[in-house]
Amino acid sequence: MPALATIIATLTAVTWSYLALARGAFWRLKSASVRASDKSGFSGCVAAVVPARDEAELIGPVVTSLLNQHVAMPVLLVDDGSTDGTADVARRAAEKAGKADALIVIQSKPLPAGWTGKLWAMHQGIERARALNPAWVMLADADVLHDPDTVANLGFIASQGHYDLVSFMVKLHCESLPEKLLIPAFVYFFFMLYPPAWIRDTRRSTAGAAGGCVLVSSETLERAGGLKAIRGALIDDCSLARLLKQHGGRLWIGLTDQSHSLRRYETFSDIERMVSRTAFNQLKHSSLLLLCTIAGMVITYLAPPLLLLTGRRLAFFMGAAAWAAMTMTYSTMVRYYRLNPAWALALPLAALFYLGATMHSAVKYWNGSGGDWKGRVQDVQDPHITETPLC
Repeated sequence: MPALATIIATLTAVTWSYLALARGAFWRLKSASVRASDKSGFSGCVAAVVPARDEAELIGPVVTSLLNQHVAMPVLLVDDGSTDGTADVARRAAEKAGKADALIVIQSKPLPAGWTGKLWAMHQGIERARALNPAWVMLADADVLHDPDTVANLGFIASQGHYDLVSFMVKLHCESLPEKLLIPAFVYFFFMLYPPAWIRDTRRSTAGAAGGCVLVSSETLERAGGLKAIRGALIDDCSLARLLKQHGGRLWIGLTDQSHSLRRYETFSDIERMVSRTAFNQLKHSSLLLLCTIAGMVITYLAPPLLLLTGRRLAFFMGAAAWAAMTMTYSTMVRYYRLNPAWALALPLAALFYLGATMHSAVKYWNGSGGDWKGRVQDVQDPHITETPLC
């Protein structure tokens, strides 16, 4: 047991030395800001595409925020089989904003074999937008409210950095107890997996994007084969980023305070469903990768506080140092969400939750209910099946 504690303590200390010092400084994040005088530096026709499925509760203000951008653009709403009047709510919002002509509502065609629902909806919107010949396409989620400068800011970053895809990780809702424990951790883990500095680096293969707020070059997207090239992907944003980078596209991602999600996660179950929908897909449905993930998360997040209880001096100090590094790097995200600094100490609990959600994601995939979202099961073992109705 003493030898085992020393081995685990060593692995934990080495892991956090790497994460804190050599993982692209993923934790040193600031909100992207563009000066008012810079925003005029972006020019070019933009069309926004918004896939929406049963979003009547949120779609009104979202559509309004897109229509009121300082960069004038048409908004193409793709109604993906909604049964709650989503399209009608969007039309009324556009009329109220005095911009009914700028909203184009597209009724989605039946989902073809080989496509996931969101990508099929986005594809139809992009195809319709081609008639407008936009230089850029804004891909926006139906639950994200945007500041009037959002598109201008993205465009300025793209034009100044010669990027082909730029995206904002919008500020997620963080008021309930489950949100305070888990939402900052979700964003922290995302940037740990996809360090922005590595995403920007053309010499690295790391590619990522935040799907709720993406500006992509129409020319680059078409050159890469369009969304058809990733039509079966469940994690659409990172799949799109990877596709473009493989075809020579340059990527940028950052945080923003100017756009925020209206989606609330009032219970732990709400967040668990969000994570388990895609977690095992992220691991390529590999049992070996799942086991490695379990071991890695235990050593990285759970071992540091547990090592304090071993009674071994070396293990105690290594565990304390690892937990200090964990807390220090995570505190930047806690501050970003304006939470009490003490929440930074809770990352091991958040990690335990996400570990459980990842394992549940694998179980759902194995029993045929993987990727379930709004009545669709899109992550199943038979590759020819892309949609299975839920009972």
